Amino acid sequence: MIARKLRLRRSTDFEIVRKRGRSVSGALVVLAYRPNGLEHNRYGFAVGRRVGKAVRRNRVKRWLREVVRRLHPQLRQGYDLVLIARGRLAEPSVSYHQVAGCVHELVRRAGLIETTSIAQEKPPVSRPGGHR
Repeated sequence: MIARKLRLRRSTDFEIVRKRGRSVSGALVVLAYRPNGLEHNRYGFAVGRRVGKAVRRNRVKRWLREVVRRLHPQLRQGYDLVLIARGRLAEPSVSYHQVAGCVHELVRRAGLIETTSIAQEKPPVSRPGGHR
């Protein structure tokens, strides 16, 4: 769970990051980021209707929150980050691991993570019996 102080909740905060910040895009996710002047990062997630119905959108949000939870200790602090899901995430063949790989690549390209820390991180462990 991401602590309350680490979340972007107001629509104006999202808008400022999108309009005044920088962004990098991947096949599945767009990352918008901007320095926030704080000692910690704040995260926001945008998953629109083109990703699918509510069940699929909520699943994608859970995936994005989990990726951020794992990445947070390795990221440079002092930024607002907004992860925007692209429509391609509606495809049932897209998995958590693909989303995680895409987000890792985006934060690396944005210069928000050290490339050596990605190599040292263990890949997520898949649980038996679960095939979402």
